[in-house]
Amino acid sequence: MYELKPGVTLSDNALTVLRRRYLARDADGVPSEDPLGMFRRVADNVAQAERAYGADDAEIGAAADRFFDAMASLEFLPNSPTLMNAGRDLQQLAACFVLPVQDSIESIFDAIKHTALIHKSGGGTGFSFSRLRPKDDVVRSTRGVSSGPISFMTVFNAATEAIKQGGTRRGANMAILHVDHPDILEFIRCKTDNQALTNFNISVGLTADFMQAVESGGTIRTVNPRTGEVVAELDAREVFDAIVVGAWRNGEPGIIFLDRINADNPTPTLGMIESTNPCGEQPLLPYESCNLGSVNLVRMLRREAPRAELDFDRLGGIVDLGVRFLDDVIDANRYPLDEIAEQTRGNRKIGLGVMGWADALFKMAIPYDSEQAIDLARVVMAFIQRRARAASARLAESRGPFPNYAASTWAGREGGPVRNATVTTVAPTGTLSLIAGVSSGIEPLFALVFERHVLDGDVLREVHPIFERVARERGFYADDLMAHLADTGTLHGVSNVPEDVRRVFVCAHDVTPDWHIRMQAAFQQFTDNAVSKTVNFPNSATPDHVRAVFLKAYELGCKGVTVYRDGSREAQVLATAASSTAAPPTEAPMSEHAAPRGSVRSLMQRIASTGAFVRGERDGVGGPLGTEEPGDPIVCLECGDPVVHESGCVVCPSCGFSECP
Repeated sequence: MYELKPGVTLSDNALTVLRRRYLARDADGVPSEDPLGMFRRVADNVAQAERAYGADDAEIGAAADRFFDAMASLEFLPNSPTLMNAGRDLQQLAACFVLPVQDSIESIFDAIKHTALIHKSGGGTGFSFSRLRPKDDVVRSTRGVSSGPISFMTVFNAATEAIKQGGTRRGANMAILHVDHPDILEFIRCKTDNQALTNFNISVGLTADFMQAVESGGTIRTVNPRTGEVVAELDAREVFDAIVVGAWRNGEPGIIFLDRINADNPTPTLGMIESTNPCGEQPLLPYESCNLGSVNLVRMLRREAPRAELDFDRLGGIVDLGVRFLDDVIDANRYPLDEIAEQTRGNRKIGLGVMGWADALFKMAIPYDSEQAIDLARVVMAFIQRRARAASARLAESRGPFPNYAASTWAGREGGPVRNATVTTVAPTGTLSLIAGVSSGIEPLFALVFERHVLDGDVLREVHPIFERVARERGFYADDLMAHLADTGTLHGVSNVPEDVRRVFVCAHDVTPDWHIRMQAAFQQFTDNAVSKTVNFPNSATPDHVRAVFLKAYELGCKGVTVYRDGSREAQVLATAASSTAAPPTEAPMSEHAAPRGSVRSLMQRIASTGAFVRGERDGVGGPLGTEEPGDPIVCLECGDPVVHESGCVVCPSCGFSECP
């Protein structure tokens, strides 16, 4: 353990991740700072942005101290590129980018070049391929035929494979295709081969008209984006069923509700939003970027008997600080393209969210799958959104509103101008939650207990610290109980655990899909951008269950949804004994992926909440990617998914992160 300050420590695994990927290094590649040095580097660098608004050295120093204290207390953490790059040569601090792809070879390959620059700088990219003419359409300049969007996606995928982000990880992409594109059915099925498009997540862009056609049993028309001509008429329910079956089988594709996203587009005069970042929580205009940060809700609790409760005064102070920090990042950032700098500074979007939600509920003795938790989610996110907007308005008074304010939907609203076109986003917080030692994002915990198998054959059992404390205090902690939980992954039906404990300590697969989507919708109601959330299904779930969740997500106002059915991948490293031995589905006609996009958040839960890697360890104490040998079961430190290990390197097919010894 590493002590940041009294009562605040980093786990050994958090320290390993920081040393491997975040801390500055000398010319020999040896870390030249410790974690406190990293936080000080970031705080001092970001605070310098305030000089442009008249701050003197003393004021900048005071701001830097506040930023440092919040990070060193693990109360607030910015997105990974900011921690990695602030105050260093790269100085690229944003995580989310969207690039335009127009219907020309020049535009396509400009986008590929720009993607390479963004991935090299540490960012992830989203694209809409909806403007590309369909497969076999005419190409008049060559008198040939078009190869279509999916073919060009393979070129982007190959380019991504060749570019390491910041020298340590590969890029991640989101591909979105509008549901009325003539190639939509090919797109829906383009990731059924586990060797295809390994650096892409894919989502179908759905509209209100399409959803109405699904409900009524109507048809949709596919339209050639080059000519505007109708190509075919498809049964809407058949298209929807194809999406459902793919998501049931392997989590791909997800769905994005484009009309709903654009209803909240604060700058519609600048264009329509057509894509999101790779995890789907950040819709952006072409050439926009956004930097994110997360409040650690566990650190916002008052520890009062008999249960903890949220300290809203403390939460409000951290929200104020987070908005100011993220706004400063926009000015401190060195953007990879001039077009991105112009668009980002024009709208000044930021995304403040949360992590540690499941752990906070544990401490408050509130079941995740309860009306009390849903109501509290609305209260918490409404408070954060309201406070963040107020903080943005105060910044606008001293720094001015975002430059595109006059032509935005904010103009004329009560409360006056704001500094940022958007202020809230709920991100997955995979590695950040590992560093903070809490559950990721708003996901339920994956498991209370699991086992690690080390090289000498020993089995090390990891117990969630909050559950372990309660078990010991209440007198029911026992080795045989922990072994049972490691095997089954649930307290359901365990008679020697008090009923109130069983009710509170529910995990991802104890929570029914309906509660998953209701929780996402509760946070989305008060989030400017979108919410990253995986709806977990048991292995026995059917496509009808997935269909019901998709329809529920639309009904409740979500902007998109991702699902994952337990055991639906051959290489699901993080699994309970029950899920790992589940029989493979017999009704799926298509091949299955090696790594699920939909399992990213739920799998990462298991790491972040326990402070332990799940892999075959070479030294018995854990370590970073790049130290394993072929055949060792390992999991990606970036997103928590199973990774491929070959030729001395490890590569995550979900988020693209890689390391080589």
